[in-house]
Amino acid sequence: CRNLEAVAMEPAWRQQGRGRGRSSQEGQSERSRPPQKERDRPGAPAGVWGPGGRTKPTAPPDPPPGEDGVILTYYRVFLIQSKFEEIRKSNQAAAQRLVESQLSSSSDEEDDDDLDDGEIDHKGGKTGKILASTFTTYTNQTGGDAAGLARTGQYVSDLFQSGALTCLICIASVKRTQPVWSCSSCFSLFHLPCIQKWARDSVFLVSSVTDEDFGQKQHPWPCPKCRAEYPPSATPNRYMCYCGKLQDPPADPWLAPHSCGSVCQKELKPSCGHTCLLLCHPGPCPPCPKMVSVSCMCSKAKPLPRRCSNKAWSCQQQCGKLLPCKQHSCTRPCHTECSPCPRVSVQKCVCGREKAERPCASPQWNCQQVCGSLLSCGNHTCEVVCHDGVCPPCPRSVSRTCPCGKTKSSLPCTEEVSPCGDTCDRPLSCGEHTCSMRCHRGSCETCRQEVEKECRCGKYRKRMPCHKEYLCDSKCPKTRSCQRHQCRRKCCPGNCPPCDQSCGRTLGCRNHKCPSGCHQGSCYPCPESVEVRCTCGSTVLVIPCGRERTTKPPRCKESCREPHRCHPGPCPPCRQTCLLALPGCSHTCPQPCHDLVLVKSQQVAGPWEQPTEPAFVKKALPCPPCQVPIPTTCFGEHEVSPVPCHRQGRFSCGRPCGRPLTCGNHDCSRECHLVTNGNKACEVCEESCSKPRPAGCPHSCPLPCHPGDCPRCSQMIRQRCHCKISMLYVECTKLTSADEQTKVELGSCNNQCPKEVRTVDMQTFTLKCCLQGQ
Repeated sequence: CRNLEAVAMEPAWRQQGRGRGRSSQEGQSERSRPPQKERDRPGAPAGVWGPGGRTKPTAPPDPPPGEDGVILTYYRVFLIQSKFEEIRKSNQAAAQRLVESQLSSSSDEEDDDDLDDGEIDHKGGKTGKILASTFTTYTNQTGGDAAGLARTGQYVSDLFQSGALTCLICIASVKRTQPVWSCSSCFSLFHLPCIQKWARDSVFLVSSVTDEDFGQKQHPWPCPKCRAEYPPSATPNRYMCYCGKLQDPPADPWLAPHSCGSVCQKELKPSCGHTCLLLCHPGPCPPCPKMVSVSCMCSKAKPLPRRCSNKAWSCQQQCGKLLPCKQHSCTRPCHTECSPCPRVSVQKCVCGREKAERPCASPQWNCQQVCGSLLSCGNHTCEVVCHDGVCPPCPRSVSRTCPCGKTKSSLPCTEEVSPCGDTCDRPLSCGEHTCSMRCHRGSCETCRQEVEKECRCGKYRKRMPCHKEYLCDSKCPKTRSCQRHQCRRKCCPGNCPPCDQSCGRTLGCRNHKCPSGCHQGSCYPCPESVEVRCTCGSTVLVIPCGRERTTKPPRCKESCREPHRCHPGPCPPCRQTCLLALPGCSHTCPQPCHDLVLVKSQQVAGPWEQPTEPAFVKKALPCPPCQVPIPTTCFGEHEVSPVPCHRQGRFSCGRPCGRPLTCGNHDCSRECHLVTNGNKACEVCEESCSKPRPAGCPHSCPLPCHPGDCPRCSQMIRQRCHCKISMLYVECTKLTSADEQTKVELGSCNNQCPKEVRTVDMQTFTLKCCLQGQ
C-alpha cells in the first residue's frame, strides 16, 4: 500500500516517463508488464488489458486475489493509463483552442493565405473560390451575368475584409467564430450577447417611462441601425445561420463566415413564388434569375420568355382603354394601370347651375351657391351649399325644446319656442355647478362661485373663483425621465413632461454627439459612416464611424507606381537616377531621385518654451552642383587641369605669374591671375633701373625701371684740367661718349695752356708743362 501511494503521489511526467531511458527503467517496465498468460486470463481487468490492447479505464478495478506484487502491478498500470488519458484530453483541448483562435483571426490573416509571391488575387485565391461557390447556382442560370449580385456580393465580400464588419453596439470587430444576429431589414451583423442586452434594455426603458402598470405591456425593441421594430418574442436567443436552418453553424474555413453552406431557399421579394438559389449568405437575396413566359402589360402581345425579376415588359402598342371620365380613351403605350385623364372638358357642378372647364380627372365640383330651394314645410328655403339629390327636411319642423331643455313643444316651424321660465340648471364649464339664471337662450355665463381650491401639485389651498385654476409658484424638484435634469415646472402635478433638452453626450465613435433628446440609458450608436481609403484613394472601405482609427486601409490592386502596387504606409525611396537637366550646363543629375527626402524640421523655441522634438518632413531637395570634370587652362596658361562643371572657368594654379612686366626687364611675381581684354593686370615694377651705364659713367639711371635705353646722363663731372690748375665741369655724357682727342680737349683749360702744348699727346703735354714750371 505504501508503494501504491508513492506511485500515486508522483507527478504525471514521472509516471508517464517510466519505462523509457535507462536500462534499469526498461527492466522495471518489463517487470510491471503482466505476462501473456495474465493478460489473457479471464480474471484480468478489462479496463486495462482487453482483446484489442489498452482501452480507456472507466473506474478502478477491484484488486484480484493473489500476491501483493500482482495487485501493485495492476494498479500501477491503471494509474499510468489514466494519466495518459488526462494528458491526451488536455492536448486535444489545446489543439482545438488553437484551431478556433486561427479561425477567429481577422480577415487580414485570412487574406494572407491568398498571397502568392507578394501578389493578392481575390478572384483566384481562397476568398475568390468561396465567393464563386456561393454564387455558382445563380450565375449558371444567368449565363454568368452577375449584375444582380452587386449588393449581395458586397455583403459577402465584407465578411472577408478587415474592419468591414463591426458590431455597432460594442464597436468591435465581428469574428467568424463569434455568435451573431443579422437584422432582417438592414442586414447588419451584431454580436448575439450585444443584441440580447440591447433588446432587454430597450424594452425596459420604454416600459418604465410609458407604463402605469410596469412590465404589463409588450413593447417592441428597435434595430440599433435602421430602427426597424421587433416584438419582444423576436429577441434572439440562439445563434443561427443566415438562412435559419442550422443552429450554431461551425466555423468552416471554406464557407462564408456564419453560413451553413446549404442553399438559402428564402422566398424572394417581391414575392414571385421562387426561392433564393445562393448558398446561405448575408445581405439581401438577389433578384430572381429564373426564366418565365409572360405577356405584355396590356396583354395584347404573345407571351415571351423573360427573367422573373424583370418580367414586366411593354409591347409599345397604344393602350386604348376607356378612362374613368367615360369620354376619352388612353393614348399611352402599353402599361399596367391607366393614369387619370389629362384632358379638360366642360362639366356641370353638382347642382347643375353652372358649367366650367374642368380636368376630366376630377369631374365632381361645387359651385359654392346656396341651394335656395323651398323645403317641404313650404315656409323656409334650403340653406345647404350646392348639393345633389333631395333637400333635407326643415330643421324647425321636428319636436323642439325650450333653451334649458326641460319642456318640449310641437309648434309650427314658423313659431319660436319661448323660454319656460324655470331655472336653467345647465352644467357650467367648471363641471361642478349649474346655471342659476332662468331659462335663456345662448350660452351660460362663467361660474363665479368661490370655492377652496387645491393647487395642481397639492401643496397649497386657497379660496378663489371656481372658473379660475389655482397654480402655486413652487417648482417641481423631481428628476425627469432622463434621470439627469430636474423638472422645474411650476406647480407640477407629478406627471413631469419628457426632458426637452438635447442629450449632447459623446457617442461611442468619439467623433459626434448624440442628437436625440435627453434620455436615460446608453445612446444609440453613431449612424454616420466614414470612408477608409487606400493610399492612392481608388479603393474605398465604408465602415461605421469610430472604427477608422483601428481599421487598416483596404487592399488595393491599383499601381502605386510603376514597380509596385498600392500599399499602406510610405513608399520606399525611389532608386532611379534623377536625370534632370542641371542648370547652367548640358549635363543631367547623376544622383538618386531626391524629390521626397526626409528632412529634419525643428521649430525654434522661445526662452521660456520647451524645445520640441525634431519632426521629419518630406521635401524636394535641389540637385547637387554638377561634378563633371571639364579640362580647363589656368589663368597664366601654365597647366590644363580637370575642373568640376559647376565651377567651370579658368583658375589659378598657385604658381608665380611669370609674365613680363611693362618695364620689360622683370617678370610678374604675383600668384597666377587673370588677364582679360589685353589689360595686363600684373603688378607695377617698383625697382630702380639696373641697366648698365656707358663706360666711364659712374652715375646710376635716375628713372625707375623702364623699357628701352636709359636717358643720357646729364650730371656734371668736376675734374682738373691737364695742367692741374683749373677745375673744369664737364657733362658726363659728353665725357663718356667722346673719343680720345675730344677727351683731351675737354680736359684742357683752353686759355692758360700754350697752344703748342695742346697739340701733343697727354703724356708729353704733362711732362712739358711740369718741366716749364707751369
